[in-house]
Amino acid sequence: MIRFDNVGLRYGSGPEILRDVTFHVHPGSFHFLTGPSGAGKTSLLRLLFMSIRPSRGLIFVFGENLADLAPAGRAALRRRIGIVFQDFRLLDHLTTWENVALPLRVMGKSESDYADDVTDLLHWVGLGNRIHAYPETLSGGEKQRAAIARAVIGRPELLLADEPTGNVDPAIGNRLLRLFVELNRLGTSVIIATHDYGLMEQLDAPRLMLQEGRLQVGAPQLSVR
Repeated sequence: MIRFDNVGLRYGSGPEILRDVTFHVHPGSFHFLTGPSGAGKTSLLRLLFMSIRPSRGLIFVFGENLADLAPAGRAALRRRIGIVFQDFRLLDHLTTWENVALPLRVMGKSESDYADDVTDLLHWVGLGNRIHAYPETLSGGEKQRAAIARAVIGRPELLLADEPTGNVDPAIGNRLLRLFVELNRLGTSVIIATHDYGLMEQLDAPRLMLQEGRLQVGAPQLSVR
């Protein structure tokens, strides 16, 4: 499903952010991506979402070599991926409900088919009283939960989450982890980038460990089913 072959990444003429990264993730797996700040976690997720290109090496997602894809093919592949960015990227002119429903609208689904699902999910993540609020009125934790709900509402084949519990309290963090686990049980592959070792200790899932841009040799079982 995902394969990195000797991937390197640098921005401009700066030093390499990622160096000779090689790993293979099977469909339906759940991984934590961990390492200190600056290790390259966010950059690796951006590569997977095709918002940047590697400086060298090959990346395959859903069996497709990303280097071979035309813009239309990249757009089609992105629609199969849910992503939670650290900066949330909610659309300011849309309400919380409209932001969460957006992926389903883009897929061409009728509002009558998904309206209840969007509302139920917002209640589940603790935003039932913020359905009609606009992003500028939401707290950081509320924006985080709205971004997560938007990422999972369409049951993507792959979910990428960058520090998804960084702005929420432990109780909400545990609830969000359960949401990710349930989505994984339904068949979604999940990669969560996090510094939260307490969160990782709650789930027996392999870890992709980055240190100064390299995957550590001692990282537990990088290829799992």
